[in-house]
Order: sequence, then C-alpha cells, then structure tokens
Amino acid sequence: MRIDLHTHSRASDGTQTPRELVHAAAAAGLDVLAITDHDTSAGWAEAAEAADECGIELVRGMEISTKHGRRGVHLLAYLPDPTYAPLLDELSSVLDGRRARVPMMLDRLRALGIDIGADDVRRAARGTAATGRPHVADALVTLGVVADRTEAFDRFLGAGRPANVDRYATPLLDTIRHVAAAGGVSVIAHPWGRSLHRLSEADLAGFQDAGLSGLEVDHQDHDPQARAELRAIANNLGLVVTGSSDHHGAGKNDHELGVNTTAPDQYARLLELAADAASAAGRATPEIIRG
Repeated sequence: MRIDLHTHSRASDGTQTPRELVHAAAAAGLDVLAITDHDTSAGWAEAAEAADECGIELVRGMEISTKHGRRGVHLLAYLPDPTYAPLLDELSSVLDGRRARVPMMLDRLRALGIDIGADDVRRAARGTAATGRPHVADALVTLGVVADRTEAFDRFLGAGRPANVDRYATPLLDTIRHVAAAGGVSVIAHPWGRSLHRLSEADLAGFQDAGLSGLEVDHQDHDPQARAELRAIANNLGLVVTGSSDHHGAGKNDHELGVNTTAPDQYARLLELAADAASAAGRATPEIIRG
C-alpha cells in the first residue's frame, strides 16, 4: 500500500486542480492520498468527487501556518471538523495575513526595478483561497524575471530576501489544541526543514502534551541523518511517523507524488487517533473517502 499524506492543489499553491491532483495520484500508483492545502479546506469537495471517480482513498486535511516563538512551523491537520469556529477564525486570520502582504511584496519588487502588478498575481493565483508568495513567484516566472519558483524565492521572496514580508501565523500550541477540539489529529510538517533552528525532543514532547500526534519524518527537506534522528525521537515519544511528497504539481521540483510514503501501520495508527479525537470532541468530522 502506497500512502502520500501531504499534497497541494490549486486551492492553495499547487498547480493542479483538486480533481487533477487526485487523478494524478491514482495514475502514480498511490492507494491513499491526503489533500493538505495551505490554511483552507476549499479543495475538499472536488477532491472527494475525484476520489470516488478513480477509486483512491482520500484523507481530507490542511497545512496550517503557525509560529513557535520566532520560528515558523507548518502543522498538518487531518480530518478536523471544518466548521469548528475557533479553528475557522484562526484560518481566516492566516489567510488575511497572506493576502495583505502581497501588495507590500509588490512594492518592494517594483522598488528593485521589476514591473509587476496586482493583476499579474491575480492571473497566477487563478482564484485560490490562499494567495501568497508562490503566486508572486509564478507571476515573476510569467514575466520572465526568473526561471522558476525556486529562483524567485532564492533571489527575492525567501526569508531575508529583499521582497520578503512577514505575516501573521497562529501560535503552534493553540493550533494543535484547536485541531484536537475540532476532532482532528495533527502532525508537524518537515520539522527540521527550511530552518536553522531545529525543534528539540523536549519541544516536541511539549507539543505532544498539547495533543500533537505525529512527525513528518520522510520528506525531501530531510537528509538521511535527519530522518534517522527524527525517527528515533518519534519512537522515543510514541509519535506517529509519516512520509510524504509535499507535492505542488509543477510548482515545486523534486517533490513527485509518492517520492516519500507513510508506512501502512503508521497510517492505521493515525486513523485510530483521529477516531479517538473525533469521539472525544463530539464533532462531525470528515470521513475517509474509500473510492
């Protein structure tokens, strides 16, 4: 059984529609797919229809932008009730922060002599609920300023680059608690990727006390040593170990569907924890689509 628990569609910053993503996953030989767009459940309904069409098992989730201290942390939330008001309020604040910084980034790019406007970004975003840096990057690609998103982030949009603007992110511990109260389970995405400040075992134990269920260990941002160390930490703490592609379609190189996968026994554990969380919260949570 091949299981990929972290993917993105055009509902956030992927380049495929939710339907296209699900069909691509089936064509790639995946048995189970999680759709985890940034800070939104907007792609769930279309993805569920596509899962029925092609016979793949679908887990509905999202990747939430959070902060712990001064460090950005992405939290994968699986099967939360999408109508739970405290979680919805936080997601709305995060999305507002994403959108609000786009004009400021464009101002900084224009100050660098790049002729880019809001219409360029709107065309790149194509109506997504989560407009942000990747769409500015796509606009720069279309304008011929850079070759791809990676170059856009490396030169202009990444942390410490001249057009980067900080934005709101919800506190990590609060988000873990909101996900649990919404009947879902949470896994920290690429915990040792994209940052010089690694979360320690003590940090992760504290998150577990708040309701964290797992760690995304097998990810393209983790080298073999990091994976081994994270797997040992997860085993020490009794956390679920996941692996995934973090697929964005053509928006991210070297993240093909199924490039990393989750072991079936770990997936089963995650679903057991999700069932327990839904029961404890008394929420109407999404069912697994078994296409």
